[in-house]
Amino acid sequence: MGIDLSKMQQKQATLDGAGNSDNKFWKPEIGNQDIRIVCPSDGDPFKEFHFHYLEAGGRRKSLLCPKRNFGDECAICDFASSLWRDSVSSSDENGKKAAKGLFVKQRYFSPVFVRGQEASGIRAWGYGITAYKKLLSLVLNPEYGDITDVDEGTDLVITYEKASGKTWPTTDISPRRQTSVLCGDDIGGDDRCAELLASMPDFENLFDRASSQDARNILDEFLADEDSGGSDKVHYNSQPVSEIDEAYKQLMNAK
Repeated sequence: MGIDLSKMQQKQATLDGAGNSDNKFWKPEIGNQDIRIVCPSDGDPFKEFHFHYLEAGGRRKSLLCPKRNFGDECAICDFASSLWRDSVSSSDENGKKAAKGLFVKQRYFSPVFVRGQEASGIRAWGYGITAYKKLLSLVLNPEYGDITDVDEGTDLVITYEKASGKTWPTTDISPRRQTSVLCGDDIGGDDRCAELLASMPDFENLFDRASSQDARNILDEFLADEDSGGSDKVHYNSQPVSEIDEAYKQLMNAK
């Protein structure tokens, strides 16, 4: 009996996932990698989320914006908008920079199948507006058709590079010249495809939903932290705020 490649791939996936507490996400490594974007049942492979990032309680925190994602009230949005207006009227550059740091940030996520990491299944890939525009131009280009089609779709080459002098890596996307099946016989064929599609991440519950109270609590933590340190502050509702560090994690800032 020959070696079972699917079992070997599973072992490799376990090694690749060591130290990663949540393997439902995929992040490209420096270099080239082939992926296939997979279309969920609702026909939309490009999911848009809005996040806030800020230092609170001694660590960097992120949460889904209650207003932009769910239409609920968001104390962080209200605070940032008021701070921006006050800073513009007073020509306070530090205040404007602080407000920008609190403004909501857009991120896009797609379900992807990574070639060479087949045992890991379909995962969620997060990217920024530049990559989103490239992907959208591809799917709207009639020369390629439906790049997510399981029988005649198109793999994409993701080139992830950190150029000299750049803070964050850049993402280049190019389609393969030939179409291909999502699951060839070497990885299980149609049966494997059925398993993959059934195990696609649930994008409705990809992140914990943040309530209006959650946003208020994190804002209160942030303001308390800023109140206890530094002297270069601007004020809003009698609460002091200092300049915010705008260096975010690479996952959330790749172009």
